[in-house]
Amino acid sequence: MRIYLVDDYEKMSKKAATIVASQMRIKPDSVLGLATGSTPEGMYKELVKMHKKEDLDFSEIKTFNLDEYYGLPKDNRESYYFYMMNNLFNHINIKKGNINIPNGMEEDIKAECIRYEEEIEKAGGIDLQVLGIGRNGHIGFNEPNLKFEALTHLVKLDEDTITANSRFFDSLDEVPTKAISMGIKTIMHSRKILLLANGKEKALAIKKALEGPIKPEVPASILQLHIDVTVIIDKEASKELNLEDHPKLKWS
Repeated sequence: MRIYLVDDYEKMSKKAATIVASQMRIKPDSVLGLATGSTPEGMYKELVKMHKKEDLDFSEIKTFNLDEYYGLPKDNRESYYFYMMNNLFNHINIKKGNINIPNGMEEDIKAECIRYEEEIEKAGGIDLQVLGIGRNGHIGFNEPNLKFEALTHLVKLDEDTITANSRFFDSLDEVPTKAISMGIKTIMHSRKILLLANGKEKALAIKKALEGPIKPEVPASILQLHIDVTVIIDKEASKELNLEDHPKLKWS
């Protein structure tokens, strides 16, 4: 596990974008696993800049999003489909047929989850998976105490997650209570993982994920067992860490 400690959100975003762009340049037909929420927004802005100014080429890239709200149509401004189109896909030269996002409006959710897993397998697996982390340690929408063996599945969101996500909605009542999410097993099958965290509200989750015991109560703790994980955190998110215990930590 490589840990980069940066001063602020802007530097985290630029470092993350550089890592994703490097993966794309090394392998132009890379399969990228993408996250949503406020954490990766800056990274997407940097990737769009690279596409426009440095000709970063997305033409052969395939993407799979981590999750989507259940019961939220694509044209809803808070759907992750809308988020991805607005923050990244509408601004780059990716082929629309190479974009994969779970369908939260599918009536047969089990079939949709199976289909999504099959599409990932057909693509050859995920080369680089980008992750954020929830205040309760979730990755994707894999909430505490869900089985590590889970593949893509329907998740009932914890109250903490619903409350955290309510900042994107007009009221708490509008926040979806379920979502389709890649499972921990799906995430762990990615060849490389990039975990991003910023802000003091993520500090305890980062400590538990990187230093605590590996257990389902802290879903992100499983990342300690992956062979190729890069973590980028700002100073605020690192405040609970014992930095001396991380010999591979680098200032960036």
